[in-house]
Amino acid sequence: MERSTYVLLASLLLGLLFWQWQPMPGAVWSIGNPLGRIALQALFGLGWLLVLWSTFMINHFDLFGLRQVALNLRGVPYTHPEFATVALYQFIRHPMMLGLLIAFWATPDISVGHLLFAFATTVYIFIGIFFEERDNIRFIGPPFEHYRQQVPMIVPLPRRKAE
Repeated sequence: MERSTYVLLASLLLGLLFWQWQPMPGAVWSIGNPLGRIALQALFGLGWLLVLWSTFMINHFDLFGLRQVALNLRGVPYTHPEFATVALYQFIRHPMMLGLLIAFWATPDISVGHLLFAFATTVYIFIGIFFEERDNIRFIGPPFEHYRQQVPMIVPLPRRKAE
C-alpha cells in the first residue's frame, strides 16, 4: 500500500499547491515572435503527450499502486512486473520525466512563479529518478545495471556501444 498511499498523498498535496498558489509577478521572459510562441506551445503539448504515451508503455495499475493494493486484498504477495524496455524506453530510461520537464519549461511566457515551480519540480524529478533507479538496481539487479549503462537517463543521445 506504500505506493498507492504515496500517489494519493502526493496528488492531494499537489492539488493543495495548485489551489493555494499565489501569483508571483514579474516576467522572466516573454517570447514576442509569433512563430516562437507557436513552437513553444507545440513543444509544451508534445511534452504532455510524451507523459501520457509513456504511461501506456508501463503497467498503469502498478505505477499508481493499485495493483499492489489489489494483490494485498487478495492475500497474494507482490511481485515486480517483468523488466522490459519497450518503445521510448529503448532510447531513454525516463521518457515520462522528460515529458514533464518539457511541459514545465516550454512556455512562451514565464513569470517568477512559473520559474520557481519549474525549478522546484525539476529538482524533485531528479531526486525521484535517483531513488527510483536505486530501487530498480535492488529489485531488478544486473539487467537494470546493464540497461543503465547502455541507455541515457533523460536526453536521448546516441547509444553507447555494447562491450
